[in-house]
Amino acid sequence: MKKGISQLIAIVLVAAIAFGCGFCGAYAFNYLSAKGYITSNNAAAPGEPGTIPAGTVSINVDNEITVAEAVAAKVMPSVVGVSTVITQNYSSGGFFGFNFGWGGGGGTYDSTAVGTGVIVDTAGYILTNSHVVNDGDAKSITVSLYDGSNVPGEILWNDASLDLAVVKIDPTGSLVAADLGDSDKINIGSYAAAIGNPLGLNYERSMSQGIISGLNRSITVSNGSGGFTSSASTMEGLMQTDATINSGNSGGPLLNSKGEVIGINTAKASSGEGMGFAIPINVAKPIVESVKATGSYERPYLGISGVSLQEQNQYSKETLLEQFGIDKGIYVAAVTAGSGAEAAGLEKGDVIIKVNGMEVGTMNKLNTVLVKYGIGETVEVTYMRDKMELTTEVELKGSAIFDTEGEKH
Repeated sequence: MKKGISQLIAIVLVAAIAFGCGFCGAYAFNYLSAKGYITSNNAAAPGEPGTIPAGTVSINVDNEITVAEAVAAKVMPSVVGVSTVITQNYSSGGFFGFNFGWGGGGGTYDSTAVGTGVIVDTAGYILTNSHVVNDGDAKSITVSLYDGSNVPGEILWNDASLDLAVVKIDPTGSLVAADLGDSDKINIGSYAAAIGNPLGLNYERSMSQGIISGLNRSITVSNGSGGFTSSASTMEGLMQTDATINSGNSGGPLLNSKGEVIGINTAKASSGEGMGFAIPINVAKPIVESVKATGSYERPYLGISGVSLQEQNQYSKETLLEQFGIDKGIYVAAVTAGSGAEAAGLEKGDVIIKVNGMEVGTMNKLNTVLVKYGIGETVEVTYMRDKMELTTEVELKGSAIFDTEGEKH
């Protein structure tokens, strides 16, 4: 009796294993076939179960290259090193606070910093971070190219609040421009790779890969001149990735699986591992086009300071709906005097939901939409006030309407 039961159990287990192997094998074959990694020379007749006869499967060797290898091969020639020489001041107390008997009065010294950039046009236009070029206050800039040559660079444009800059070099040799992707199509979990110069040019064009860990992130960063003076500013609408980003990666490209630039790496979390942040490339694309066409770019503003409702996690959806009649949009915290927003009648407490028909639930999205327009152009703003949907026309103005401490949007 026990022997019969044991045999029955063995038969059931063998059948289960055979079924599992068959199912998984069929799934794996269909997946790999769809991806083009394997092909079969024999197809099953219509209505019949698929079979894989011996000798009919071939491995496509050309497809053995990994995504990371393909991305590296495509983009490496477009990644450059950006070295800056910066003039620093020291006080009469001595260098870094130590008095070496040089006497009073203080003085200056030159320091060097290294970051990354990416070629966005074969005419010699390079996109990087504003902080990589010391927010436009660099004594000199040297660009290290893929072929090993070093050439001087010139800052054409930079904006510290966006942390973006465009550097120009003479198009000597054969430059390779990177393809720019669409950061609006990126999802959490999307493939991401970073290429840059972590810790300096000794590790130039290092590559790391991971995924997009979060979207529309806000971080607080410190800034200043060489650490002598510093202040804090907030960067909004960033993409978060677990692809390794270190000092020196700033200004380098964040890439998708097609080798397209989807972001410009800008910062990492100092208190955590695997938390890097990048500026979405859609914010930079209109800027690059304007700089290429006119040699400069002036950022347009509505003239408001605001926060995203959907990022206020302390409030429930029900609470937001009860308060504003909507749970997604930009809460207007302040309206700048003399701005287009003030002239159009926007007020503190309004919730902006669309600009020219495009939803703007976050400050990043608002910035992305606005950079497509020029100073003096008019946009239609849809907003909520007292739970009623209203529209108004707002003339975009430049940064002259803001004081030096004002937040610009």
